[in-house]
Amino acid sequence: MARPKEFDPEIAVDQAMEVFWRKGYAATTPQDLVDALSIGKGSLYNAFGSKRELFLRALRRYRDTQTAALVETLDRPGPVKERVRAALTAIAEMDLADPDHRGCLAMNSTAELARTDKEVADLSRRMLDITEDAFRALIAEGQRTGEIAPTRDPAALAALLANTVAGMRIVGRVPEARDRLTRIIDATIDSL
Repeated sequence: MARPKEFDPEIAVDQAMEVFWRKGYAATTPQDLVDALSIGKGSLYNAFGSKRELFLRALRRYRDTQTAALVETLDRPGPVKERVRAALTAIAEMDLADPDHRGCLAMNSTAELARTDKEVADLSRRMLDITEDAFRALIAEGQRTGEIAPTRDPAALAALLANTVAGMRIVGRVPEARDRLTRIIDATIDSL
């Protein structure tokens, strides 16, 4: 008879995500994961196969939760520009509240691995696609309501906003970045 699992794999993915987010993929050792998850190496490998597979699951979880939060903010009622400001402000506040200044796990992973790991590159691309799609839909709504000029290219503005988010996540890693992030948000809203 098989022994029951002594841990919840979904909780373990969240715990591993925190380790990878804090240390990066390369600097995270299997022992770091064993310690964070409070399981043995055998259980780690039996449950997840490898450090890389656990990392990919953690990165997918991060992508799903982060994009869902962004889409939820953008889907709220109210003026379009206010919703964009609310989304950008929420991102800035999340980074500013993080005492470790970790930034964005997806952007950090992209910088570390996307050039050499196709699956990480694909996950990062998908996160950017979801982000751009959400912004593009909001820009189109703003054009219908007259908040954004109909002559503006929604795809270009969506790409600009997604790039702004990525840049903000890097700036958010720098201590004392509040004023800089506020200026970025203000300039972004003004550019719409």
